[in-house]
Amino acid sequence: MSCVLCETDGGLVVARTPRFRVVRVAEGDEARRFPAFYRLIWSQHVAEFSDLGAADRHACMDAVAAIERVLREQLAPTKVNLATLGNVVPHLHWHVIARFDWDSHFPAPVWAAAQREVAGGAAARLRVPLQQLDAAVAQSLSSAIR
Repeated sequence: MSCVLCETDGGLVVARTPRFRVVRVAEGDEARRFPAFYRLIWSQHVAEFSDLGAADRHACMDAVAAIERVLREQLAPTKVNLATLGNVVPHLHWHVIARFDWDSHFPAPVWAAAQREVAGGAAARLRVPLQQLDAAVAQSLSSAIR
């Protein structure tokens, strides 16, 4: 059985550990509309969060929380969305998405229909450049996994 998250990085790699990697969605409509859209992808192919042992579950959630904290500190979003769906790709991964009251879909979920266009593009409205945000996420994870 083929798995896109086993065969590819799944985005622009921001950090990689033995347990997981963190990527930023950097291509397609999701990246254009939601530039601060990160995924934590578990290295081992497991489908469900409960497939992990206790230590791995804690490490996973500590990393998700670290990403969320960076998004809140660096961008001051209206909300941060966390999700692990896996209906299409049954490989454990968490979505961590900074949402803003001005974004194309707010307050609807990212998979809903767009409610507005964002003049100048969403990335241009962020408080910090994406490379700086990526570096802050990577630094946060290196501190969190010590």
